[in-house]
Amino acid sequence: MNNDDLKARIRTIPDFPKPGIMFRDITTLLLDAHGLKTTIDRMVAAVDGPVDLVAGIEARGFLFAAALAVPLNAGVLLIRKDGKLPGATIAEEYALEYGHDRIAMHADACAPGARVLLIDDLIATGGTARAAVRLLRKAGAVVTQAHFVVDLPDLGGADALRADGVEVRSLVAFAGD
Repeated sequence: MNNDDLKARIRTIPDFPKPGIMFRDITTLLLDAHGLKTTIDRMVAAVDGPVDLVAGIEARGFLFAAALAVPLNAGVLLIRKDGKLPGATIAEEYALEYGHDRIAMHADACAPGARVLLIDDLIATGGTARAAVRLLRKAGAVVTQAHFVVDLPDLGGADALRADGVEVRSLVAFAGD
């Protein structure tokens, strides 16, 4: 499916957050009611089979996870930065360009065997998304698909997720980032 109509609604901000980076800003897509509805409809149509939970990665992933969960008749699982959730959590560490970070979810958020669809706004290097898949699988989830609004294919994140056994779909891609 050609999603140039959605791609045109995503603003590019050069040199943010540092020189040489072309930041793909989805806030312009979120502001457009028709564009947002079309995005959600197309993401829902791309889901393969039933899912029990839609896991959204903090923070923009929460928006899309909640919006997709309703028509998919699924719950929403929040994946947050470590230390942001009350109660018992499980966490997963992942590498950043300089250092490490951790993401977490509630320990009781997902029953073993639950079919989970991972959602975020953008896939770049894939570090956070891959950590989310490991975290969900540690909890016993079955994670076979991850969907994104934007893919930056030159950064390799989608390919890394595929190597982890996850089917990756995105609506638009921006080369050269």
